[in-house]
Amino acid sequence: MPWSIGEVPARTLLPPLAQIALAHYQFEAIHPFLDGNGRAGRLLVTLFLVERGILPTPLLYLSAFFEATRRDYYDGLRGVTERGEWNTWLEYFLNGVARQSEDALSRAQRINRLLAGWRRELRTAVQSADPVARQTRGQPVSHDHPGVEGSGCGIHDYPARAGAARTEGIVQQVSDAQRNRVYCAQTLLDILEEPPQLTPIEIL
Repeated sequence: MPWSIGEVPARTLLPPLAQIALAHYQFEAIHPFLDGNGRAGRLLVTLFLVERGILPTPLLYLSAFFEATRRDYYDGLRGVTERGEWNTWLEYFLNGVARQSEDALSRAQRINRLLAGWRRELRTAVQSADPVARQTRGQPVSHDHPGVEGSGCGIHDYPARAGAARTEGIVQQVSDAQRNRVYCAQTLLDILEEPPQLTPIEIL
């Protein structure tokens, strides 16, 4: 089965990926910002793929690949400018998309397995097991304060105070405050913050 992002077949992916690869080079080459183009140019790649319907949300983090292969990245850009080596640049860029897509999929699968395990552990401890795991999914840090609901915190105050998540080792308090305490699902955060996997991996 050809490589694809989500359910989009490779033959559909290649034209827009090639287009954004060329656009990224051109954006970097004109260098319109005094403080550099890097972050803006890389963000445009992901936003372009979302706009074209290839990505459902901005999940592709190409900056990690570019930073980890910095010399190849700049050599590729310079090769186009000095010698017109478009094919080399396209190959490098598409390889980066493939590696980062595999990395993102691997993280998502491991997070889903982690959440499923938490649900099983908490289901026997409290009736609010599913809300705890569900609320932790995308935001592993929580504040023990009623005024922060909806402000980006992951676990509501009540389940955290109930003690079940802490008892099972899912969240740990990371502040010394007696009020407005902060809890963190460190295992989940570790998956999100680990270095990118840049070599081909087996997707289970």
